[in-house]
Amino acid sequence: MKIYLSTSDYIRSFDRFINNFDISNPDILEIKTHPDWINVHPAILTFVATLSVSVGREKVYVEEITASSGAYLDRMGLFNFTKEKSPYSIRCNEEAGRFIPLTIIKNSAEQSKFITDMIPMLHLPADKSDAIKYTIGELVRNVLEHSNSESRAIVAAQYYKKSNTIRIGICDNGIGIKNSLQRFWASKARTDIEAIKLALTPGISGTTFSEGGTEDNAGAGLFFIKSIAQVARNYFLIYSGSGIYKLLLHDKRIENPRLHANPNEDRHSERNDAPYFHGTLAAIDLSLDNNAEFTKLLSAIRESYGKAVRERKKRIFKEPKFI
Repeated sequence: MKIYLSTSDYIRSFDRFINNFDISNPDILEIKTHPDWINVHPAILTFVATLSVSVGREKVYVEEITASSGAYLDRMGLFNFTKEKSPYSIRCNEEAGRFIPLTIIKNSAEQSKFITDMIPMLHLPADKSDAIKYTIGELVRNVLEHSNSESRAIVAAQYYKKSNTIRIGICDNGIGIKNSLQRFWASKARTDIEAIKLALTPGISGTTFSEGGTEDNAGAGLFFIKSIAQVARNYFLIYSGSGIYKLLLHDKRIENPRLHANPNEDRHSERNDAPYFHGTLAAIDLSLDNNAEFTKLLSAIRESYGKAVRERKKRIFKEPKFI
């Protein structure tokens, strides 16, 4: 496999990044970088780290880095997943509480510790940090419950002061969303992109046939996260198998973007021809300029979730039953 890290590898330009992803030799991973400048979303780094874990660090090769910004890869901990040692010497305190390096989370205890340690580092007031804690918690919980990944979740985050935005990525090398849903929803998840959109639909869980999920898993996590990004007018992306679903930015002139239960109705791009990835990658940008209280935001999302599940149950109840 070959990965190329360029000057602007963010969610908005993810298609360009993934089109340069070469999967022709799955036994090794070669990492190449732009000669002058490297600028990548933390989610891209979690993706590269996950591929590195899959092939084994002894089979991960990094081409000589000439870009002055290459030290960022060291600061984010990428060389911990590669054969080569870092060519940079960086003091640990240089992170200055503005980013969370690549971290492997294997269980709920490590998840709780990661979130607890992360929030003070971001120097954010409680009303801003709640959304971040919830988002990362839900993303990690989905991986731990559904991915069957040996390496579990690899996460990373960075705060961008100029735009007052935090960018978060989480990746796993598990079975992928389609295989996770096949047990109960095979007829509605025939392709990877269908499976991704089904997973984004409120009330759909890979643990049961029932609309609304179970007591332990309501099938709400990804819908909630997508809705948070939607209200904050930020990007959100899911990549699994050959499918990619990307939530696009809403018009800022619309004061309150409408939450849709059906992901097809959201302003988005999708494809089902991406280079095949066995696991799942999730990426989100969260603007911290949104002044809405997080509790009110969750209340609105829960109301939308409940309405969607009730309406779908009603439609199913009205469908004719043939014996």
